[in-house]
Amino acid sequence: MEIREAQEKDFLELLELEKACFSCPYNEQQLNYEMYENPCSKIYVVLDDKKVVGYIDFWVTFDSATIARIAVNELYRNRGLAGDLLVKSEEILKQEHVEFYTLEVRKSNEAAIALYKKHGFALITVKHRYYENGEDALYMMKGEI
Repeated sequence: MEIREAQEKDFLELLELEKACFSCPYNEQQLNYEMYENPCSKIYVVLDDKKVVGYIDFWVTFDSATIARIAVNELYRNRGLAGDLLVKSEEILKQEHVEFYTLEVRKSNEAAIALYKKHGFALITVKHRYYENGEDALYMMKGEI
């Protein structure tokens, strides 16, 4: 497996991952914005034999960063790829002198919550009715990256 910065040729595979992994996936316009227009966004992909099987989209703003998206193809889950993407993002954040990393995660997403806790994220607060379906989000943060 290889992790590298997303490239233009990855666009369609990223759209497919979005559709497969999220109840409210990015559409073409939103993904295009993240890849080419958002000055804060950094997107890295994990490849298996040149095929995009996972990705992370995180935003860097001064001394903080936020995970916007992290997704892994269902056939590649439970192999540590999401963790590898988190580690890669943290390597980049260290170089940029980022002091803390945040995220929101669905309260029902137990696998993701366990992953974030394993990587040092702690619960800060609950954002009630945060998602489009009314589900709560857990707001988590990791300091000292």
